[in-house]
Amino acid sequence: MTYSAREKRRQTHAVRIGNVAMGGGAPVVVQSMTNTDTADAAATARQAAELAGAGSELVRITVDRPEAAAAVPAIRERLDAMGVDVPLIGDFHYIGHTLLRDYPECARALDKYRINPGNVGFREKQDRNFAMMIETAARYGKAVRIGVNWGSLDQALLTRMMDENASLAEPRDTREIMHEALVASALDSAARAGELGLGADRIVISAKVSEVQDLIACYRLLAGRCDYALHLGLTEAGMGDKGVIASTAGLAILLQEGIGDTIRVSLTPGPGEARTREVRVAQEILQSLGIRAFSPGIIACPGCGRTTSTTFQELARDIEAYIRERRPEWQAKYPGFEQLQLAVMGCIVNGPGESKHADIGISLPGTGEIPAAPVYIDGEKARTLRGEDLAGQFHEIVEEYVASRWGNRS
Repeated sequence: MTYSAREKRRQTHAVRIGNVAMGGGAPVVVQSMTNTDTADAAATARQAAELAGAGSELVRITVDRPEAAAAVPAIRERLDAMGVDVPLIGDFHYIGHTLLRDYPECARALDKYRINPGNVGFREKQDRNFAMMIETAARYGKAVRIGVNWGSLDQALLTRMMDENASLAEPRDTREIMHEALVASALDSAARAGELGLGADRIVISAKVSEVQDLIACYRLLAGRCDYALHLGLTEAGMGDKGVIASTAGLAILLQEGIGDTIRVSLTPGPGEARTREVRVAQEILQSLGIRAFSPGIIACPGCGRTTSTTFQELARDIEAYIRERRPEWQAKYPGFEQLQLAVMGCIVNGPGESKHADIGISLPGTGEIPAAPVYIDGEKARTLRGEDLAGQFHEIVEEYVASRWGNRS
């Protein structure tokens, strides 16, 4: 690879959110959002801790009514008691200005406020309410995400821009005007925040849409017109594979172009599905692009007629589970272990070659092959495994390699 998204990162203002640095060349940050009732402090703190444990570096919570605002300090206290120092972002709509005014302890406990300019009021109230929130952020030294969403775009602004376009001799496509309106709303609001005393080092911008091509168009416009830190994500990406694929398609293109300082994958969880899946998907996107490494990578054979045995599938699944289990201890003992690359291959066609490219690779026997599994370490054949307990033997090899390569580092 002659270049990487990491090397092409767009230069933005550095922003600090609690203990997390973003923008200014800092690593792209993963964030997520709870779906509990924020007024239930115990449930919200528990889910925030789960998200943080999965790797979410920022966690957003809904602050939609007085009971929720009153619970925020308790949520912070519960997280601190659990030893979870993940920064909390308050998501405000409609009455955020009054909640921040009436619940100062909430305003202090949060590390960032998310403000949607289209949902803070209308006409003269819009500027007044927006100003109240920005002034509160400036007073307490908090960051703000100015999060424009095309489902709640400032209608006065959109109507004006549509009318201006309609009067042109050759009107532009209405979709383009929608993009321009989103970007204008975000940049106008950021400029107003600056006039009110909020520095560029405390401003993050987002322009959320639900279609991939609209996402790409809007963020390319934003990246070309400002140097604020940008938060990326499809809003309402969807459930299951659709949500994962749509988010990956949009975010990967922008991240490869160096656009984006923090990301969220807004998946709709299935019934009973853990909220943490959106965190893992965001991490996989960044890791697949070579932007960040969160966990050892595993190359696994997809299988074909040569691999009628399920052994390679079982071993690949087993090693994934083993890494998840060992990850907390490895993080504490072996900094850098996430760079580890493993290969679990199913037959002789690509098995040895792929195994040699990985740090550790195993080539399992396919149909008609000798029942032996050669293991390659750092490109060289190191040993051959036989017997029923291939997984246990492979675990020992991985454990020894991680300890040898990343142990005893100061």
